[in-house]
Amino acid sequence: MAVGDGVRPERRIRDRRLLDALEAVGQAPCAGTVWRSVREGRDPLACWRSGGRWDDGTLDVLYTSETREAAIAERRFHLYRGQPIPPSRVRYELYELRVSLEAVMRFPDLEALSAAGLDTGRYGRLSYRELQREYPRSQEIAEACAFLGADGLRVPSAREPSSYNLIVFCEQETRIEKDVVRNHGVVDFD
Repeated sequence: MAVGDGVRPERRIRDRRLLDALEAVGQAPCAGTVWRSVREGRDPLACWRSGGRWDDGTLDVLYTSETREAAIAERRFHLYRGQPIPPSRVRYELYELRVSLEAVMRFPDLEALSAAGLDTGRYGRLSYRELQREYPRSQEIAEACAFLGADGLRVPSAREPSSYNLIVFCEQETRIEKDVVRNHGVVDFD
């Protein structure tokens, strides 16, 4: 839509307390190996708007985990708790990726997420039917981080307590590098 066509661009009102809390978190570079499980044959580097925990549907994101175990735990959750009967013909591959980001907001623990207004008592504990009680605030946090110029979030994994997830915001103007290190093949999630 062009300026002057009579239609105003959508203007989002953001929570000023949230923005203040996030500015205190700061941004720092992040580079290393991450893991990602994707449907067999799908590009593991493809970003999309999934409407997940850290994406309200307005951001192209790449969900990754810092450990193999966390990536498998995430996929297992989505296969078994997200559907009444897990699909038997759909297969998923596990990829090892290398990423390099310039401006990641790091949340070292649940306490840091709580300071941003997330109810951490429910973090990763609700079923798919109850996600609307958990996801809206985490989605607000992610959108506000992207608004502040971050190209990613590093947050505690909701599935693997000792690990972290790295969520890449793929549309930012910072320099984002990502490539496949290795395809570890189809994984059995039983």
